[in-house]
Amino acid sequence: MARPVLYDYWRSSASYRARIALALKGVDYERVPIDLAFGAQGMAEYKALNPQGFVPMLEIDGHRITQSLAICNYLESTRPEPRIVPADPAERAHMLGLAMTVACDIHPLNNLRVLKHLGAEFGADAGAKKAWIARWVSEGFAALEAMAAARAGRFLIGDEPTVADVFLVPQMYNARRFDVPLEAYPTLVRADAEATAHPAFAAAHPDRMR
Repeated sequence: MARPVLYDYWRSSASYRARIALALKGVDYERVPIDLAFGAQGMAEYKALNPQGFVPMLEIDGHRITQSLAICNYLESTRPEPRIVPADPAERAHMLGLAMTVACDIHPLNNLRVLKHLGAEFGADAGAKKAWIARWVSEGFAALEAMAAARAGRFLIGDEPTVADVFLVPQMYNARRFDVPLEAYPTLVRADAEATAHPAFAAAHPDRMR
């Protein structure tokens, strides 16, 4: 079987999620960088593989899988140990709610194409973009903190990492990049610290991809 290939960008939070999941599952893979800063995601060669032109995309087991949550789901389904999805249906639903708060409600409003559009279409400068990011991250983190606090342990759900942590850590990295205050989210800060100390999360960190 061919070695898996991950198409990613070093600072893409969605790519960061995929790298964490692969590391947690112990999957050896090859990286193919897609430079979002220079528009490589829109080039015909890449869009022929992935019509959306987004990263990450994972080639594995003869399949091409896009979207970080779909990648996590495939890895859990085909490589079930160690688990990153709770077995209990209610806990699994809770985990998905946490992950999707990041993936659907926080991240899309702050990704590169939105920030570029704010500048090109509305004249937003760096300060305005930073304020925009802080607005949506803060609102999303307030909800995430309230959702997670009651069931969190060392990680967002109990004492082992799950897909919820896979999604939290890159978003916390982004929040710090743009100086979003985090004091109001002690559960998130604690879980992030625990996760980033884990070898799989550390191995996937953007600073190790440059």
